Order: sequence, then structure tokens, then C-alpha cells
Amino acid sequence: MQLTRFTDYALRTLIFLGAHSKRLCTIAEIAEAYDVSVNHLMKVVSRLAARGYVETVRGKGGGMRLARAPRLINVGAVVRDMEERFDLAECFDEEHRDCPLLPGCALKAVFSDAGRSFLAALDRRTLQDVLVGAGAPAAAGRGRIALRRGR
Repeated sequence: MQLTRFTDYALRTLIFLGAHSKRLCTIAEIAEAYDVSVNHLMKVVSRLAARGYVETVRGKGGGMRLARAPRLINVGAVVRDMEERFDLAECFDEEHRDCPLLPGCALKAVFSDAGRSFLAALDRRTLQDVLVGAGAPAAAGRGRIALRRGR
């Protein structure tokens, strides 16, 4: 399973904010730290704010911060809130289902089970787990923090 860049950037943003929890952070600062587009990151932050993961402060000296403690931000919930689809194969997409093996293919059930297992593993983790495990203070530098994703 591969997550979209949108979800990748959302997770990176939360990691950055968790690593810099004592101050407000800006979109430009996070975009520079991870070498990502400011425009794309603005959309990501907008959805994170709408879903209650980040709190934004407008005006001079404004920025954003986590809206709740890292231990209360579930990684599985974030992924579900950011991803629009979880189609592991063509047969999951009702509109573009051209597989000649359907309807008798048992592979779809195997993929469904794998997808549930993937999300269940993410459900067992919080942002706090990621911050501790990733050595998040390194996010203060200009380098990227690699998020491992299936390909």
C-alpha cells in the first residue's frame, strides 16, 4: 500500500509540530524543512485544522501548533482522514473495474485483509510513538525525515 503525498505531508507536518511543541510554527518553515511546496502544504494544513489535529493562529506572529497532545493523535485516524481512497487494486474501484478475473478472483479478499491489517497496525500507534521512534528533534534541521511507506 502506498500513501498519497497529501497524507505523507500531513504526517510530516504533525511530526514537525510535535517536535517543536513549545512554539508556533509556520507553513513556510515546514515547507522549507521538508523541501515541499508551500501551496500544497497549505491545503494539507487546512484539512488538518478542519479535522482538529492542528490549531492555527492568524496575524503577526501567528502560525500553528498541535491542537491536542501527541499521545491523543492516532496515526491510523490521521491516515483515514487524509486519504480519499484505499484501492489496493483496480478491482476495488467501482468505476474502473476492467479486470477479467472478476467476479471469481479471490485476490480481492486477500487485498482487503491486507488493507485492514495495515490500518490496524497504524491504529496501534500515536504521534507520540512516531516522535519517540523517529528521533523527531532532528526535524529542527533542514534535512528531511524519511517516512517509510510501502511501494
